[in-house]
Amino acid sequence: MAGSPSRAAGRRLQLPLLCLFLQGATAVLFAVFVRYNHKTDAALWHRSNHSNADNEFYFRYPSFQDVHAMVFVGFGFLMVFLQRYGFSSVGFTFLLAAFALQWSTLVQGFLHSFHGGHIHVGVERPQLEKSKHRQGSVYHSDLFAMIGTIFLWIFWPSFNAALTALGAGQHRTALNTYYSLAASTLGTFALSALVGEDGRLDMVHIQNAALAGGVVVGTSSEMMLTPFGALAAGFLAGTVSTLGYKFFTPILESKFKVQDTCGVHNLHGMPGVLGALLGVLVAGLATHEAYGDGLESVFPLIAEGQRSATSQAMHQLFGLFVTLMFASVGGGLGGLLLKLPFLDSPPDSQHYEDQVHWQVPGEHEDKAQRPLRVEEADTQA
Repeated sequence: MAGSPSRAAGRRLQLPLLCLFLQGATAVLFAVFVRYNHKTDAALWHRSNHSNADNEFYFRYPSFQDVHAMVFVGFGFLMVFLQRYGFSSVGFTFLLAAFALQWSTLVQGFLHSFHGGHIHVGVERPQLEKSKHRQGSVYHSDLFAMIGTIFLWIFWPSFNAALTALGAGQHRTALNTYYSLAASTLGTFALSALVGEDGRLDMVHIQNAALAGGVVVGTSSEMMLTPFGALAAGFLAGTVSTLGYKFFTPILESKFKVQDTCGVHNLHGMPGVLGALLGVLVAGLATHEAYGDGLESVFPLIAEGQRSATSQAMHQLFGLFVTLMFASVGGGLGGLLLKLPFLDSPPDSQHYEDQVHWQVPGEHEDKAQRPLRVEEADTQA
């Protein structure tokens, strides 16, 4: 399973060198550019005579913790449904998230908080059918994946509310997300039973489409969506996502040779586009009568008279097109990068297999017993 000796030797060096390079380069960039902001720096914070209650850390950190639970536990365990890829799903999610936390500090800093020469931080392929037989799940792997689903469901309101304005905006975001998630769950169960064989539920639908409600209100949850609007949006998202798993995914595999193993298109793609369009609609309905003084925190340009609600809706729509453009270009570049020879991608027949990268319990016993089985076969012959 590990491949030729030369491939195994290359793999021995590949991951350590990559990790050391990325961590070393990131550490150098941190040393040069990253500094504490005024709310974190000991001298500056005390000099301004802030009280503990004034520090935004105490308001933001609970959401900060919740989002980490989503990333490390929720998404990690959601992907363990593959019968022989559980170690890789949880382990590589852990690795990538740990690096992304550092890299995002740099990227966000360069784009948003770079001043005075520093970043100031604080709490503010066609042959894959050869391994198609490993894409299925087994009973216990689906059960573990549901752990990820439950974690994501519980903490998604914190995810949507983490960056919204403190107070009414954050409260409204959490409520809208909860109602949308609840409705998407019922919609998913209903559609899964409706389109399932003999009216039985499909665990793939429940693990994924039930979360579509959190995705679809990602743009509009801070707006005056109303509880009814959140329920309607969530039910629609759960329905569309379930139908995508049932009908669209097989078409992608059979006609276009695209294997969306994690169902990203059905859980994030279609509900995300629906959510962007919902944001366009709700932004177009924004008025002083509906928002009162809260309009300034949600749509400050409308509140100041610099932009009409219709103009804001058009900007929201343009944001959707820009996002799709970046996603397409970034996805294409990522695909080309993964094809580079030095990355030593495993053969198509060994995809979705933990033994390529991990020491799996029982593999040594299997190897030790293999010659005995051959000898027994020879004796019987």
